[in-house]
Amino acid sequence: MLQFLEKSCALVNQVAEYLLFGIGLSMALLVATQVFCRYVLNTSLFWSEEFARYMLVWLSFLGATVAYYRHLHPGVDTLTSRLSASKRRLTQLLVHVITIALGVVMMVSGTQFAWFVRLQVSPALSIPKWIILIIIPFCGVLFCIYALLFFLKTFQQKSP
Repeated sequence: MLQFLEKSCALVNQVAEYLLFGIGLSMALLVATQVFCRYVLNTSLFWSEEFARYMLVWLSFLGATVAYYRHLHPGVDTLTSRLSASKRRLTQLLVHVITIALGVVMMVSGTQFAWFVRLQVSPALSIPKWIILIIIPFCGVLFCIYALLFFLKTFQQKSP
């Protein structure tokens, strides 16, 4: 079970990283094109700012899940570094449980909000806003799955 979860999480994270690269590169090119059009051609891409903003939302949420998976999220270890190994392990387990709770909140609230705005469309792009906001509950699912994997791995570690 744990091996399957590890492989699945690694695959999902790899896809998320490719998505991050593609969205980040697209956003950079779009903003550069918008600047070029505005200051060189003296015209504007009316939809580019809105699209770049939505890409930034996706980058932020997906980036948070990738950072958590890779253990690159910011952390303060001033207190935990002074704890004994068993207490540090308990603290890690607690952090993973809290992350699961955050993921559940993201899933529930994100789904409710996406449902609430389902009939609204974005002004410049005319796409339904739920498409933009669906990333929130999706990333909540990723947080829950990753946190479950880390919880199980930490739990299985031998106590000192």
